[in-house]
Amino acid sequence: MPAVKAGTRPPWVGFAAAVWVGIAAGNSYCFPLYSHALKSVLGFTQQQLTVLGVANDLGENTGILPGIACNYFPPWVVLLVGVFSSFFGYGVIWLAITQTVQNLPYWVLWIALVLAANSSAWLGTAVIVTNLRNFPLSRGTVAGLLKGYIALSAAVFTEISIMLFNGSASAVVLLFTLGIPVICLALMYYVRPCTPAFEPDPSENSHFMFTQGTSLLLAIFLLTTTILKNTLNLNNTISYTFIAIMVVFLLSPLAIPIKMTLFPARKTGIQPVESSEGLDSKTAPLLTPSSSNTTLASSNEDDDVSYVNMLLALGEGAVKSKKRRPRRGEDFSFREAVVKADFWLLWATYFFGIGSGVTVLNNLAQIAASVGFEDTSTLMSLFSFCNFLCRLGGGAVSEYFVRLNATPRTFWTMVTQVIMVLTYLLYASALDGTLYAATALLGTCYGLQIAIMISTTSELFGLKNFGIFFNFMQLGNPLGAVFLSGMLAGYIYDTEAAKQGGTTCVGPACFRLTFLVLACVCGLGTILSLILTLRIRPVYQMLYAGGSFRLPQSSVH
Repeated sequence: MPAVKAGTRPPWVGFAAAVWVGIAAGNSYCFPLYSHALKSVLGFTQQQLTVLGVANDLGENTGILPGIACNYFPPWVVLLVGVFSSFFGYGVIWLAITQTVQNLPYWVLWIALVLAANSSAWLGTAVIVTNLRNFPLSRGTVAGLLKGYIALSAAVFTEISIMLFNGSASAVVLLFTLGIPVICLALMYYVRPCTPAFEPDPSENSHFMFTQGTSLLLAIFLLTTTILKNTLNLNNTISYTFIAIMVVFLLSPLAIPIKMTLFPARKTGIQPVESSEGLDSKTAPLLTPSSSNTTLASSNEDDDVSYVNMLLALGEGAVKSKKRRPRRGEDFSFREAVVKADFWLLWATYFFGIGSGVTVLNNLAQIAASVGFEDTSTLMSLFSFCNFLCRLGGGAVSEYFVRLNATPRTFWTMVTQVIMVLTYLLYASALDGTLYAATALLGTCYGLQIAIMISTTSELFGLKNFGIFFNFMQLGNPLGAVFLSGMLAGYIYDTEAAKQGGTTCVGPACFRLTFLVLACVCGLGTILSLILTLRIRPVYQMLYAGGSFRLPQSSVH
């Protein structure tokens, strides 16, 4: 097991480093920034391009190996694999786009794109798993922030593309090839496991609020400057100034450990968890709910007393050892989790929501072009902004309501599925001015569902094998891309284009049937989300008795 860094500052230094690695991990969201170059330079059809989009989604979300690796290797090893994956994958794509190597076989590009996008899985898994373990009592907030920064990476790279590279696809791919490895190699030392606090720390909330505020300002800044660049003729000096301001925003989380160094807080009774051997005596306060829920509290106390008595009996040889099945909130093994109906309900709701959303994202450039809208950079920034906003807000809002009245986080998944049904119908209508509104709504729902999935998975099945569960859930993304994007959207587009006598389709009919099918898919997802929410309501009442998360014994690391 990797060494654990002690102290109150290292987790925040690691979090600041994770922000930059998270931006690098979002490279797979930038496929629309260079997909048009793949199609035009290499002469691909829309279905061929869509299949490459599937490769991008498959690589991004095939993270079972990174999840397993997080349980056996330190984070820097996981990050190093992501570095090599990014360098070699994007390197091959750059050689193809620039025609440095001509006539590369299609299957080579497909594998290269899987490899390149798979760097997102290694980098993202390393920072998310490490930081959730470093801040176990603020899972919703941490998950929302880190996944928010990963989502915001599309806007960051769009900003760099239009401000520095004038929209050059080859320059963006070269940045991925060289820039991502440099960032990760420079920061991998600081992304490391630290001793977590096992009791609420008041200063932690203020630190997270500061980070949420600066990240929100960054998102607004990126959206505003992208629109300005596309509408005004900005000179190089202004463009470079915008990039410098963006870098300052990305460095802002470092203000927290700097402040902790310059103005150290007074010692309190809050102690970090030093080792798993010392947990038995320290976790007792965590297992004592408040008096606001007397019946539930007494039930939980009885369970804990019975469990302690069983351990004593085992130690004295009075009973034979028999492995106890984990309870919700404790650490499940993968084999124990996959036999639970809640596990598959959670996976299915994620598949229907995110799988349909990624179909639109992969085809966003072509959707815009089919209705006469050529500027996809503004749409990408709008999607990225709303995606980030709800990853950030989804974690914070769900955290508030789950602590207020134990509302299951999946309730918000159900709400977003309903909104997505309306969004796809809005896309299908192809009314003037609806493209911006529909893209904003899609980004909003997409981001919130990702944030909810992360927190819910860790709460129901524990943190020990969270990396495996998290990446298994994410398989819904590439599977949605295969069935809904590759087999459905790409086929319908090429069929409509053939009717028009070419390879490019123009008009609402290009994607209308696709959007209607996606609306039906999200309708089914709404029903499954409702069923899951009703099933796990008692679980959340147990986990959040008294208004705060009761950290189970086996979930503390």
